[in-house]
Amino acid sequence: MLITLQVLALVLIALALSPVLAHALEFPGKMRLSEEKYLATQAIYYPGFTIIGGAEPLGAIVLVLVAIFWSGSNTGFWLTIAALLGLLASHAIYWFVTHPVNNFRLKDFKLEGAGKGFFGFAQRDPGAQDWKALRDRWEYSHIARAICVADAFVCFSIAVAAD
Repeated sequence: MLITLQVLALVLIALALSPVLAHALEFPGKMRLSEEKYLATQAIYYPGFTIIGGAEPLGAIVLVLVAIFWSGSNTGFWLTIAALLGLLASHAIYWFVTHPVNNFRLKDFKLEGAGKGFFGFAQRDPGAQDWKALRDRWEYSHIARAICVADAFVCFSIAVAAD
C-alpha cells in the first residue's frame, strides 16, 4: 500500500511541476513581449493548463496519506512533510497571488464547463494595476510556485529513494 501511494505521489508531484516549470521557462521570452502580444499569449493557456491542475491538491492529499502510513526512516517521514509543505506553499501562492490575476484577465472570456467553475471560484480583484504590474505578479508567482513544487519533488524523491 505504501509503495503504491509513494509512486502515485511522485506521479502527481511531477504532473504538478510540469505546468509551473513551463511557465517559469517561458519567463525570459514573455518579459520581452509588448502588452498586446503578452495578453494574446496568455489566452493560449486555457483550458489546457487547467486539465492537470488537480494534480497539486491530489498530490498533497496523497502525501498526507504517505506520512500517515510511513514506516520507513525518520528522515523519509520528514522529507515527506517537507514535500507536503512545498505543495501547500505553491497552492497558497496560486490562490492568493496568481488566481486573482487570472480572474481579472479572464473576466471578458466566455468560459465553459470546468474552467467556468474553476475561474469563477474565489474571485478577488487584484486591484487597479497596470498590465506590467499584473504581468510581473503572474510571472513571478509562477517562478515561486515552480521552486516550491520542484522542492517537493526533490524532497519526496530523496525520501522514497532513501527508504
